[in-house]
Amino acid sequence: MVADSMSTPAPSSLTATQWVICAVACLGFAFDVYEAAALPLILRPALAELGGLQTGSTEFNLWVGLLFFIPFAVGGIFGLLGGYFTDRFGRRRVLTWSILLYGFSALAAGYSTSLPLLLVFRCTTMLGVCVEFVAAVAWLAELFPNPSRRESVLGYTQASAAVGGLFVTVSYYLAVTYGEHLPSIRGGHEAWRYALLFGMLPAIPLMVIRPFLPESPVWREKKAAGTLKRPNPTELFRPALRKTTLVTTLLVACSYGAAFGALLHLPRIVPGLPQVLRLTRQQQEQTVSAVNFFLNMGDLAGRLALALLVNRIVSRRRLLRVFLIPGLFIFPLLFLFPARHDLELVKYGTFLAAAVMTAQFSFWGNYLPRVYPTHLRGTGESFATNIGGRVLGTSAALLTTQLVNVMPGESAAAQLAYAAAGVGFLVYLTASVASFWLPEPKQGQLPA
Repeated sequence: MVADSMSTPAPSSLTATQWVICAVACLGFAFDVYEAAALPLILRPALAELGGLQTGSTEFNLWVGLLFFIPFAVGGIFGLLGGYFTDRFGRRRVLTWSILLYGFSALAAGYSTSLPLLLVFRCTTMLGVCVEFVAAVAWLAELFPNPSRRESVLGYTQASAAVGGLFVTVSYYLAVTYGEHLPSIRGGHEAWRYALLFGMLPAIPLMVIRPFLPESPVWREKKAAGTLKRPNPTELFRPALRKTTLVTTLLVACSYGAAFGALLHLPRIVPGLPQVLRLTRQQQEQTVSAVNFFLNMGDLAGRLALALLVNRIVSRRRLLRVFLIPGLFIFPLLFLFPARHDLELVKYGTFLAAAVMTAQFSFWGNYLPRVYPTHLRGTGESFATNIGGRVLGTSAALLTTQLVNVMPGESAAAQLAYAAAGVGFLVYLTASVASFWLPEPKQGQLPA
């Protein structure tokens, strides 16, 4: 990486256009996380209102698993097609339409009248989210030819994703506390509906600035010269890329498995803590929001740590293990002890767990563009993040919600904590072993 940086001219200051592109990418990354982080907060009240389901019941656990898994699986499958479209039709066009899709789907989800309808709109929301991430990463990576600048831009723009988590936490807290003063939705003032509605916000500025956004220069030049190959997903499994595709897919699946199999279940565990049980429903939801704030701050800390280390640790395997090895201990300990007894320790444990987990998400945004050529960049990124992360990784939510039914414990919350501890340890152990086979990029420059 050092040699590549020296052979490339030193980067000048960002141009106005580059700042706008980075801002659009930041907006997209932030609301990607907003949509994912909203689900754990709105699940309990949404299932209670739309389905009349009792917390901890078998049917309740089933719907939790379905709402965690199916939207991401649908988004992942169609997101793979979105990666192909990104390589075929350009980064900017696909990025723009994906943000519009999930913005307006979020609006529709806020007006859901039944659980199946909520599930449908969550599917279309996550479809847009899954496509947007791939298009944005490819777009940013190709905009900055200097390796050091590119790594920093990808790291810091992805750190903005934490803002989305903070925004959903603050939005939900305000909706819980002051929802009665907001315009009614379907005759009521349910906080979960307002939280979903806010997800449409990124679509508004995008409609204004879209005409000023340029296409990726690398993709545009190859397209104009007639040298851009047609993307063929089968190339991902030919000898030159097979190991890269299989190992990254497994590791990305583990990153998402830690989130969906463990950490995102905390909003349902916290109300079962002794200090929270005696509170009113509104106070419980406010406490959940407070814990979620620590998760968001951990998210920000982890992504900033990755951005700071990405140019300092040359080996990608070593950089990934900086976050994998601590997680191997933090996740099971958090759910086996604090998550069953101590609210204050839950907050600090959540911060640490979120930091080591979300740093990995930013890691993949930096790593994947460096191992796939231009005509396969979106397709390769999409396979790892959508099939590995959004399909295989999110299935950990189904594993956790089904393990709950056979776990020991004095309450539904305790059973869920035990299940999350087991799944969290399993995915971190798998990732720690698999990291030994992660291919090191051959150079700092992007493959042509």
